[in-house]
Amino acid sequence: MDRDHRTVEQEYEHLKSRLAESGMDVDLDEAKERLKRQRLETPSWGYGDSGTRFYVFKKPGAARNVYEKLQDAAEVHRLTGVTPTVALHIPWDKVDDYTALKRYAEDLGVKIGAINPNLFQDDDYMLGSITHPDPGVRKKAVAHMLECVDIMRTVGSKTLSIWLADGTNYPGQGDFRDRKRWMTECLEEVYQSLDEDMKMLLEYKFFEPGFYHTDLADWGMATITAMKLGPKAKTLVDLGHHPLGTNIQHIVAFLIDEGRLGGFHFNSKKYADDDLTAGSNDPYELFLIFNELARAENEAGGRLDVDYMIDQSHNVKPKIPAMIQTVMNLQRAYAKALLVDRKALARAQQEGDIIGAERVLVDAFNLDVEPLLRMVRAELGVPLDPLKAFAESGYLERVIKERSR
Repeated sequence: MDRDHRTVEQEYEHLKSRLAESGMDVDLDEAKERLKRQRLETPSWGYGDSGTRFYVFKKPGAARNVYEKLQDAAEVHRLTGVTPTVALHIPWDKVDDYTALKRYAEDLGVKIGAINPNLFQDDDYMLGSITHPDPGVRKKAVAHMLECVDIMRTVGSKTLSIWLADGTNYPGQGDFRDRKRWMTECLEEVYQSLDEDMKMLLEYKFFEPGFYHTDLADWGMATITAMKLGPKAKTLVDLGHHPLGTNIQHIVAFLIDEGRLGGFHFNSKKYADDDLTAGSNDPYELFLIFNELARAENEAGGRLDVDYMIDQSHNVKPKIPAMIQTVMNLQRAYAKALLVDRKALARAQQEGDIIGAERVLVDAFNLDVEPLLRMVRAELGVPLDPLKAFAESGYLERVIKERSR
């Protein structure tokens, strides 16, 4: 056993002793095993150049195509051990041979995850895609989603992740109810094409690019639509897609209880849909979201059928370190949620002890869980500090040279 591993074990045992001395009724070893099973999906679009509405800031070494995106995603997985799948966006990641693309990903040590149709970057979609008043445009949008389902079959994906930019900018521009009916009819056709082991995730957004209304504007609309479609359709929660002040953890709990939580797009925002690093603005909120997930996992035997996906476009930060930082933030929030004293929390809630109940959560949030996370990484066989390991790996310097040719 090397010196670093001995130190990690000592720190881990010290944390276990401190938890026992504090009287917290938690199982550190169980938390460690669940952290080792944590799976996060990174997005292909998080590795290529992207920009604000005003400019695209070019990053040296940024991936130029889907193959290079997969290379970068594989490097993140190599360093973190918990990001084995990569979401694709079609046609951004369109190729002629998806069987070859699947094989290429697997040779790198990753797999292709959710397939995301693009229903917003086409001149025909100015007035909407599946809510467009022209049935020919709606048919075109449906055909694209059906194409994505075929891609899923080829690459082995089980998740069709749909976000609609459809909406209007002015009162009277479109009829709310007509658009709602067209949307449901189109989604129904796509839903019926899914294999039995596939699922459709419906992502909502409060506003943008339609600034008067969005056809699928909130979690209630997405969930009602999913319920109309059937059990293979569920709601996707994007942390940036809510009005300011929204209690996202309450939405998460409600969807869990209804059996309709299908997935997440993890990111963060300050004012609007900024797609910032998850946990960068409100780490306590992220912890509280994971608190609901951890409790539900307890009731489900340690696992939930939920896709944990990252949705970030790093316009200012360097691409790969920003993705690694996001993964580490999500691991940290999950670790703290796993160490909530559930018995003490339930007791305080039952007794109406408001201060005591809140203190249980705050105590878990304030824990230094780095010894636990280092132990997890040691047992996964990945670097104890993935960010430092990437900085010292020479990977970025190498791909800058290769991708400047």
